[in-house]
Amino acid sequence: MSPRPEEATMRQEVVDRIESVIKEQWPSADVQIFGSFSTGLYLPTSDIDLVVFGKWERPPLQQLEQALRKNNVAEPYSIKVLDKATVPIIKLTDQETEVKVDISFNVETGVKAARFIKDYVKKYTVLPYLIFVLKQFLLQRDLNEVFTGGISSYSLILMVISFLQLHPRFDARTPNTNLGVLLIEFFELYGRHFNYLKTGIRIKNGGAYMAKEDIMKAMGNGYRPSMLCIEDPLLAGNDVGRSSYGAMQVKQVFDYAYIVLGHAVSPLANSYPNKDSDSTLGRIIKVTQEVIDYREWIVQKWGIKMLITARNLIEPAECLCVCDGESVCRSLSSPSTTQSLFSSSMSLNMMDDFY
Repeated sequence: MSPRPEEATMRQEVVDRIESVIKEQWPSADVQIFGSFSTGLYLPTSDIDLVVFGKWERPPLQQLEQALRKNNVAEPYSIKVLDKATVPIIKLTDQETEVKVDISFNVETGVKAARFIKDYVKKYTVLPYLIFVLKQFLLQRDLNEVFTGGISSYSLILMVISFLQLHPRFDARTPNTNLGVLLIEFFELYGRHFNYLKTGIRIKNGGAYMAKEDIMKAMGNGYRPSMLCIEDPLLAGNDVGRSSYGAMQVKQVFDYAYIVLGHAVSPLANSYPNKDSDSTLGRIIKVTQEVIDYREWIVQKWGIKMLITARNLIEPAECLCVCDGESVCRSLSSPSTTQSLFSSSMSLNMMDDFY
């Protein structure tokens, strides 16, 4: 489920369309991407998060809504203005691609968080692969959003960063790490051993597990630690997991995944093969046919666009990727090379049907 070049190109087109509408209204406005598209940690169905910076006393939500409708950027009934939310936003679905977009105004926290996450992606090369698997795992169980009883992407990423910071393995930072082992041990930690009642997570200063009593003292009067207590490394006094009221349900599914994958790699697994799945990871993750078809549609449509762009940039003699004048050579429109998630010694083959 790692992003393909065609998916990135498609999403950038969505951003460009919306930005052109915004610039037409406010030429000096600054449109920035944050969230998963900014960090590269997005799934095919993930939203795009945009923030618009400008000199307004109040966010011009209704004015932008009208401009988006006038330019037919969004599906007619998809535009919603949430002006009563803690962070007022416009939500819409792009008409051409069906990608969902959230637009906010003058909020810097998301942009700072994206930069923070990118730094850790550089530090821990295994981080993206774990995030892709875990996001899909939670998505199919409707636990990938706080309002459905799950946890936010930011909470999940901080949990993975903490896991890698405090992981006892010396190879946790290297690209050759056995990711199958790391994935199982992540599920084991947060599904079995982590004490949600008494312990909080700290990312700053190399990472640590903190007693919730100590976190309460640092947070100030009136604060009660949430079940999933994660100190925000960027905003003092903020508990990232405070709204995750379904944290114990997430714990339960992590425990379930640990049990299933543990059985799958046990010596007895070969004696009792799983007839419902061709891969080990397939025992806990399913990618719907709808998503598979959507990704193929993106590859076909934007692969051709990328090819045309490439042909315009290079000499005709160097452009060898057109067959019979119609068919597009697969080398430019195919998915990026599949990354093997696990070493042969582990024999997990988890990612064969995932990437």
